[in-house]
Amino acid sequence: MKRNKILIVSLMLLITGTLTQSCSEEFIDVSPSESMTVGDIEKFNNNDGATYFVNSIYAKFLDWNMSTFAWIGVTSIVSDDADKGSSSGDNGSDKDILDALNFTATTPSFKELFASNYQGINRANQALLYIPQLDKADPALRARLMGEAKFLRAFMYFTLVKSFGGVPLIDHVPNPDSEADKKMQLTRVSKEQIYAFIEKDLQDAIEALPSKSVYTGNNAGRASVGAAHALLAKVYLYQKKWQLALDQTNQVVGYSLTPEFIDIYKVSGENNAESIFEIQGSGAVSGRAIQQYTQVQSPRGTGGWGWGFATPSQGLYDAYSNDDKRRDATIMHRGMSLYDNRVVNINAENKYYNYKAYSSAYYDQASTDVNIRYLRYAEVLLIKAEAMNELGQTSAAIPFLNQVRNRANIGDTPATSQTDVRLDIWKQRRLEFAFEHDRWFDLVRTGQAVAAMAADGGKVFKVGKHELFPLPQDFIMESGGLSAQNPGY
Repeated sequence: MKRNKILIVSLMLLITGTLTQSCSEEFIDVSPSESMTVGDIEKFNNNDGATYFVNSIYAKFLDWNMSTFAWIGVTSIVSDDADKGSSSGDNGSDKDILDALNFTATTPSFKELFASNYQGINRANQALLYIPQLDKADPALRARLMGEAKFLRAFMYFTLVKSFGGVPLIDHVPNPDSEADKKMQLTRVSKEQIYAFIEKDLQDAIEALPSKSVYTGNNAGRASVGAAHALLAKVYLYQKKWQLALDQTNQVVGYSLTPEFIDIYKVSGENNAESIFEIQGSGAVSGRAIQQYTQVQSPRGTGGWGWGFATPSQGLYDAYSNDDKRRDATIMHRGMSLYDNRVVNINAENKYYNYKAYSSAYYDQASTDVNIRYLRYAEVLLIKAEAMNELGQTSAAIPFLNQVRNRANIGDTPATSQTDVRLDIWKQRRLEFAFEHDRWFDLVRTGQAVAAMAADGGKVFKVGKHELFPLPQDFIMESGGLSAQNPGY
């Protein structure tokens, strides 16, 4: 039985439906169906009520459209780390299109990616609107919850800006009677404005959040000050603000690498000393699993456990050396005996499957015991190494790179020059974080995408187009000219 999970409480009991999505047909469905009355607010005017608002944001990350099929498609299948998988005749709605880089503005996964994150942002905006009004709740708790809401909002905007570039900046619950607010929801702002907003949210979160050690019991896994520093370091990394990224990594303290890499992905490894932020999923309690995350990626075939999508590519497998412990902790193969002694069915349709998504207790069920690891201390070390190397501090950067390499059992880096160290850092990011939803974005930000896609079966990454995903065509049409499509689509 899984322990230490954030209590996910449904807010459907709200008579006004304020925390649910509105009945509007607008593509960015962010407006509440109506405002909360004084009486409604009073029902939530206590510590539990304040907490419910923020728990609803975390709960969004359990949803199919936020964390499962579309997300797996646009982060793993689209990259050189994974093939579509499944059966040849099962296109997975659009996963064959993503795999071939033939996607368009009507490809369904982008609509889910776009809409799900704005649904989560809506919940964050509502929390930030109503929590300050709950004057009977503990002030210190309210301040912390506001910090959590801002961290989660920044997290979702970071996903959007990496994916689409400039997007609408919705920083408050829109008034349905306000023309300015209607326009706000349909008008893209620049990616620079989105990044500035993310930075401000994370800076505010840093001031409000406690250390990870404060969270115990059912609160384990909530956003901490270390998570805010780590995410801000990553945000700066993507903007090539090297010194600022380095400064933030130096603030991430109290964490350490898990000695055995495979232990990170077991239930016993959740929220451990390496974990900085992960989405909490539990199959033991109804409604708390990340919907079908494991099932979608589990072995398919006679006696199989799942759908078999997002299968590790041969190129990814071959990128690991035989001594690298990460390979057999990341990629399961036919006939392999897993850490719980289960054997991957020899009749599985595909040669390889994603081991990191495996759930020992719930391997063949829609509700599974698995967390998505989003920020680990290993990434802080590699961000620090990359930032230092780009600042010309190559010799000082190498020991941080070596910590990650040595845990993997591949020894110190042979690289000594700035160029070679840069390439090794990029390689270690691939091998370390495969299937942790970063590879595509890393390829784009580092300029490796053209070569990587060509090596992945001769796929063509079109410079000037594929750096960004297309905004959903439904949104472009609804915007009525207020937002333009990304180039090439």
